Amino acid sequence: MLSQAKNELLTRIGRGTPMGELMRRYWQPIAAVAELDDNPVKPVRLMGEDLVLYKDLGGNYGLVQRRCPHRNADLSYGYVEQCGLRCNYHGWLFDHDGACREQPYEEMVDPGSRFKEKIRMTAYPVEAKAGMLWAYLGPEPRPLVPNWEPFTWKNGFVQVVFAEIPCNWFQCQENSIDPVHFEWMHSNWSQRLAGDTGPYSPTHIKIAFEEIDYGFVYKRVRADTDESHPLWQTGRVCLWPNALFTGNHFEWRVPIDDTRTLSVTWMFSRVPKEREPYVQERIPYWTGPIADSETGRWITSHIMNQDFIAWVGQGEITDRTHEHLGQSDRGVIMMRKRFEDDIKAMERGEEPKAVIRDPAQNECLELPIIDKAHFVAGMSVADREAKPLLARNLMPTDYIYQAGQPDHVRREYEEVMGFKTSPLKLVRV
Repeated sequence: MLSQAKNELLTRIGRGTPMGELMRRYWQPIAAVAELDDNPVKPVRLMGEDLVLYKDLGGNYGLVQRRCPHRNADLSYGYVEQCGLRCNYHGWLFDHDGACREQPYEEMVDPGSRFKEKIRMTAYPVEAKAGMLWAYLGPEPRPLVPNWEPFTWKNGFVQVVFAEIPCNWFQCQENSIDPVHFEWMHSNWSQRLAGDTGPYSPTHIKIAFEEIDYGFVYKRVRADTDESHPLWQTGRVCLWPNALFTGNHFEWRVPIDDTRTLSVTWMFSRVPKEREPYVQERIPYWTGPIADSETGRWITSHIMNQDFIAWVGQGEITDRTHEHLGQSDRGVIMMRKRFEDDIKAMERGEEPKAVIRDPAQNECLELPIIDKAHFVAGMSVADREAKPLLARNLMPTDYIYQAGQPDHVRREYEEVMGFKTSPLKLVRV
């Protein structure tokens, strides 16, 4: 168990807190590129700061404070110009660097006024990559937005999926290094939700954790496998500082504030060889519900929704002074210590873990990936059906990871993949 002081250290992400300053050293995905094509202005809250994300008519992205420095009007109702965002209250115009470009009335009554040069608002850099918009709230010089290996793959159908989770980001990220929960939360619980009392799935008999350049790898052996299995030989990645990578998708746990987390999923589905070549012109995005509209209870039927239940059930900020860690929690202990070490390194003026600055290195950041050849070279439908670990990538049912996939995204997926999907039953409890 942790002391209250250690729990506060690991969970609080406001500006000026140790973890808040550490997390601001990393780019965070906060929206989909296509979102601002549909609506160029979006209010966001990120690490306790109220901001406005926008795309101006010149194609520039901006992320600025939500309140206009004139008289605190809400800039999420502002409108974009060729360069910047204009306040709808009195017309002050600000560019993506936070500089005031125009003050219409002041400039009319005093053409030589330099008042606007004295006005500057909080602004953060934004970059587009892999269909997502990334924000950096830390000190300069800023690092590079990581170009993870899957971002370079071709012939894939990608979708970006969001959900807002009402709890602290750190308990979400601890899930990324917890292999045993797959047995109970996903396999066995799904079985019970379907009304089947057994037999349960094969139990875990061995787990291991190792640190890599970009995070940690967890490995596991179940009673129906041995150490020759890919889940032991290759494993899955707890990606630093706040993501999970499982081969065909990433899940980021982005802190909105201390008690809310934005779940961001980037999902890649390789199209069958029979459907190549395929070039995706626009990456669709959607936000999934986490509660059942009929019962008010959390949705239990989809994989990530099950995870959400575990995280939220621990409380807004779980009290780790009352926990009792066991052998299955070795990865969690390693991760917590690494964060503490990173905070100390940052305070000494050193670079924390997995900050990318070398452009040559960032051409393609390789990760441990089970069946990588499938994603790079592709497979026929028949070949993929013979691969158990790829069955869910084929997705014969609808999107199994999160509830609420819109019909238009499902239809687009079916058209690209060349087959129909069947609905995944929504279980109500």
